[in-house]
Amino acid sequence: MQEIDQIKLVKTELKDLERLFEFQKQKEGIYLAAFTASDPGDKEAYLSKFERILKDPKIQNYTIFLNNIIVGSIAKFPLDGKIEITYWIDRDLWGKGIASKSLAKLIEMDSDRPIYGRVAFDNLASQKVLKKCGFIRIAEDKGFANARQKEIVEYIYQLS
Repeated sequence: MQEIDQIKLVKTELKDLERLFEFQKQKEGIYLAAFTASDPGDKEAYLSKFERILKDPKIQNYTIFLNNIIVGSIAKFPLDGKIEITYWIDRDLWGKGIASKSLAKLIEMDSDRPIYGRVAFDNLASQKVLKKCGFIRIAEDKGFANARQKEIVEYIYQLS
């Protein structure tokens, strides 16, 4: 088993997007993330979106490296006047603490609070990650989940 202490968050670069796109096509991840692009397999749309994101100084987008290998991504971004977080880990590495360790590193990097995280009602692993990092469930909402083609409940977590 790889030592997860070797996790590094590095500012995402254009060269990282090819590998990160591969993770975002993994069916289990798409289902659990739920609120995805309408066509997660559209590489051109993905690259175009992230080329814009990487130029936005308000968005902190990081590539997660484990032992110098890309294993996921994590970001802080403004949404409706609030700071939100998002993360995506290679499906082959779920359950190893990478998301929790990466989120802990991200929230240590700056003291902006509160920070919000949103998660599909049935994404128990992501809820566990948020709780482990000190987030508390404060509300729920409903929204259309492209990955499921229906409206589902989304839990809202906050770190104060």
